[in-house]
Amino acid sequence: MKNVKYGKCVKCGKTYAAAPDLTTCECGGILDIVYDYDYIKTVLTKEKLAKRQNNSMWRYRELLPVEEDTPDTPLRVGWSPLYETDRLARELGIAKLYVKDDGINPTASLKDRASAMAVAKAREAGAKVIACSSTGNAASSLAGNAAAAGLKTYIFVPSRAPKGKVAQLMTFGATVISVQGSYEETFELSKQAIDKWGWYNRNAAINPYLSEGKKTVALEIMEQLNWKAPDYVAISVGDGCTIAGLWKGLKDLYAIGFIDKLPRLISAQAAGCCPLNRAIETGEPWHPMEENTLADSIAVGVPRNADKALMAIRESNGLTVNVTDEEIMAAQKLLGRTCGVFGEPAGVTGAAGLKKLCEEGKIEKDATVVSVVTGNGLKDVANAIKACGEPISIPSDMNLLLKAFAEHGIVIE
Repeated sequence: MKNVKYGKCVKCGKTYAAAPDLTTCECGGILDIVYDYDYIKTVLTKEKLAKRQNNSMWRYRELLPVEEDTPDTPLRVGWSPLYETDRLARELGIAKLYVKDDGINPTASLKDRASAMAVAKAREAGAKVIACSSTGNAASSLAGNAAAAGLKTYIFVPSRAPKGKVAQLMTFGATVISVQGSYEETFELSKQAIDKWGWYNRNAAINPYLSEGKKTVALEIMEQLNWKAPDYVAISVGDGCTIAGLWKGLKDLYAIGFIDKLPRLISAQAAGCCPLNRAIETGEPWHPMEENTLADSIAVGVPRNADKALMAIRESNGLTVNVTDEEIMAAQKLLGRTCGVFGEPAGVTGAAGLKKLCEEGKIEKDATVVSVVTGNGLKDVANAIKACGEPISIPSDMNLLLKAFAEHGIVIE
């Protein structure tokens, strides 16, 4: 790979050749993929990108750690819509707000970006089996992308994973192991199994290429904004891989001169499980927390990408915000009502956090903000119904309809 120099440990600085089965440093640290930006500048321009017909994450191959002859993965991942949402911006009291709806990806979450990268690297490594642990979205994204590529998957999920996500796994033909325990226990079992049978590892805390897939959401946002960086980008945070990838993509574009400033990140976590934000707010090392939130995809009490995530928040002079489950459910309704975007609880946590910061006066009135919705609401319909309530249910009778409208305070204009 001419565009990649090596993998570098974020803890001790040791470097490794960028082999397709690269994992963690011998010191236990997570690796970061280091690029040759001088070379990339000679082969990639804004004008070249603008002419590309490939509307997927693979349009950015010069900024991705794949061999030139590695084929694009079968499913169309990426190039999700970026909506300018004037109504919601007015409600929040800010100048401009864009919503990036990554719930339209093939398996309905941003994590398709990481899984597509895992499939590409597994192919380069000659692997036939990929495995991971997940609270749900990473699992379904891996199962779907691997199935399309003809690779076998073993998926480990905690027993609390929503049925919609488990249904996806089973439909995609994955071998699913539902672990009766926490996400931490699920992760440990998957790690032992991967070590025992030598499967290709899709776990974000171990495989450094996954953040490189996730960073494509940042590349798309900037291209869709015609390379004019916003003031803030808000995103939900669980194990830390997504916010780390977002920041990596922004820094890549800044390094090659495609953008002239770096946005501040908004790290939104559930109040019932916020170990990374708590570390930023207290200035202390992060400590494990219980996983007390309905936002299952970010219910990670032991974040595996803590080093990269904390670095991203600090380097960007970012803001942290913790939101209750009630605030998350309110954000589901708000996004649906004002934008027509249906996000799952974890998917809208970034928007919930942004709303809270606006109410607290921490976002400037003239700010331009992008809020990333990381997963579709159909992933977890039980909580969507809990947030929005049940429909009006009556027999086919106009008098009963009028009565129901009156009871619900509905006025027909």
